[in-house]
Amino acid sequence: MKLMGPLLVALGLVASACGSSSATKSAPTTTTTTAPKFAGSVTGSVTVSAAASLTQAFGKIAADFKAANPAATVTFNFGPSSTLETQIAQGAPADIFASADQANMDKLTTAALLDGTSSVFARNRLVIVTKPGNPKNIKTLADLANVGTISLCAVEVPCGKYAAQALQIAGVSIPERKITRGADVKVTLGAVAPGDADAAIVYVTDAKSAGATVASVAIPDAQNAIASYPIAALKASTNKATAAAFIEYVESVKGQATLASVGFLPPS
Repeated sequence: MKLMGPLLVALGLVASACGSSSATKSAPTTTTTTAPKFAGSVTGSVTVSAAASLTQAFGKIAADFKAANPAATVTFNFGPSSTLETQIAQGAPADIFASADQANMDKLTTAALLDGTSSVFARNRLVIVTKPGNPKNIKTLADLANVGTISLCAVEVPCGKYAAQALQIAGVSIPERKITRGADVKVTLGAVAPGDADAAIVYVTDAKSAGATVASVAIPDAQNAIASYPIAALKASTNKATAAAFIEYVESVKGQATLASVGFLPPS
């Protein structure tokens, strides 16, 4: 299977005010609310290196910015979190990193490459996907050991590590000769629809985005792995105001609603 590189998507960024300052005065008391940190218009461009599983959600989030602030632009570099971390560590230009696991974010923290600290903005969970109609009658993780080709993410990327964790918890061993590895979760999913793999372990969000091209088989909570997604601005950012505004929007009520609409779990 060919490994796919990061997907670059350039979108117009519209940063709307994430709140407004207000001071309500009435005798005999005064009530004041704190103004949001980024209440005004932001301009210029930022690059967001984000896990491939965020493609749909971040695309929708960026679209929400488009009409209100055409003077700002966001460029998404989607790919495996491990690859993105390596790129950033080696000096690739980026303003924000959104990872599908904490481990890759921690590497940048240790390297002192973050502008401040990271925060978890969403979570995800795993699911088995099969051909439409589930022709192999796969019901559990254990069934994956007894069918043909199974698609899993590369061992070094978060979705591959989470799948390995789930299989270990379930006590399931799949011979490596029966496994095809994808560079990221999008490639892994594509091996089932429209590829030749019989099943795959991917994130719920990616299975949902695939629609009727796959069937989903739930993994019980006791065997599932929950993925945490941290986000942070990078010290090398050349547009810190817009980077901070984008992160603030992702974590806002509207940003969280968009993430939930494509299947992400809340951060806690």
